[in-house]
Amino acid sequence: MTQTMHVMHYLIRIWPRKMMTRLFLIFFVGLVLAHAMSFALLFYERYDATKSLMVGDLERELSIAAITLDRLSPAERPEWLMRLSSGNRQYRLGPGEADQPLRLAAARTAVESIRSALSSSYPVVFHAMADDDSFIQARITLSDGSSVVRDIHAAMPPMAAWLPVVLAGQLALLVACAWLAVRLAVRPLTRLAQAAERLDVDQVSPRLNEHGPIEVARAAVAFNAMQDRIGSYLKERMQLLGAISHDLQTPITRMKLRAEFMDDSVDKTKLTLDLAEVERLVREGIDYARSAHGTEEKCVRIDAHAFLDSIVCDYQDTGQQVSLSGEHVAILKTRPHALRRVLCNLIDNALKFAGAAEVCVQDTGPQGVSILVLDRGPGIAAAELDAVFQPFYRLEVSRNRNTGGTGLGLAIARQLAVVLGGSLVLHNRHGGGLAAEVRIPANPQ
Repeated sequence: MTQTMHVMHYLIRIWPRKMMTRLFLIFFVGLVLAHAMSFALLFYERYDATKSLMVGDLERELSIAAITLDRLSPAERPEWLMRLSSGNRQYRLGPGEADQPLRLAAARTAVESIRSALSSSYPVVFHAMADDDSFIQARITLSDGSSVVRDIHAAMPPMAAWLPVVLAGQLALLVACAWLAVRLAVRPLTRLAQAAERLDVDQVSPRLNEHGPIEVARAAVAFNAMQDRIGSYLKERMQLLGAISHDLQTPITRMKLRAEFMDDSVDKTKLTLDLAEVERLVREGIDYARSAHGTEEKCVRIDAHAFLDSIVCDYQDTGQQVSLSGEHVAILKTRPHALRRVLCNLIDNALKFAGAAEVCVQDTGPQGVSILVLDRGPGIAAAELDAVFQPFYRLEVSRNRNTGGTGLGLAIARQLAVVLGGSLVLHNRHGGGLAAEVRIPANPQ
């Protein structure tokens, strides 16, 4: 029982995980077994038919030879032996050299049939050669007592050289058809899985082709409908967030005006600070909702060095420690306002938590351009590098509301990076600090 379980576990481990490989392996093994059975049946049928034909021909041949030689005088028989012999069929006068009993089962079966056909007219005895079981001699005793020996080679005629080639070609054709059928059956599932992996809530994903077999077309239609519903829900969510944030500005403005007419006190100061924080949260909520529609901005060609240098200089003019380094790309095709917003959000974060920022440009060739914003701040725990991109997510230790964060800066930056056709990735630097990398493709859509 234990050995059986070990065998089962081993088979489970080596069993391929891809559906296409599994189906092809099942078809391949089935075809090979079916082909082997067909070949075995063909070989057996050929063997049985050849044996029956050879036994029947041998019976008639021995009967004709015995009758012919028996009617001739002893002096005429040598001349007729030459006429009766040809190729592998040889007749000789005398008792013969074979003296061993028959050991081949097939030879004994054939001999019994021949003996029953000739024993009524002429006694016949069969013996095998001492050094070759398949070499048999049939000794026929004629009516005058003399003996005639017929050499018999109990071997099947050789198989035609083209037969294995044809069978191998048939098997190869069947395997190719099985592979093609499995590939056609699995390809829609592969396309569906790839489309699900490409599905991005922050941008419009390409639709699946709805042509093909009925089942495939229905799955593609259902997937496209699901994708449309998700896009509709997200758009509605953004519109709702933008509408609420926009409508909140009016009552916040009224409360700020009323607070101005209040007498100076600790409560007035606290209320003013709370209103400023709520106003900042509402403003960033509006920005986050607007960032989902960043594709409305057209792509233009800009001087990358001048563009990045202007951003850095704006910060330096206000006394901030921001520097620019790296390979300067001459021309960059992008949406400049969205890119400026992304870089400003990242630089603001670096200044807030590290006091200084470095903008580094790397030309990645055909892939596009990478712009990194580097700092030497506390960094982010590896487990939270992806979580910080969620809206309203704030780290509890250093990046919290007390430092002015609302949890929308990185969410807006990442959403705008997707709008640019690229991506935003965070990773901790060696020696401490954070690196925010904006990857911009060479040819954005």
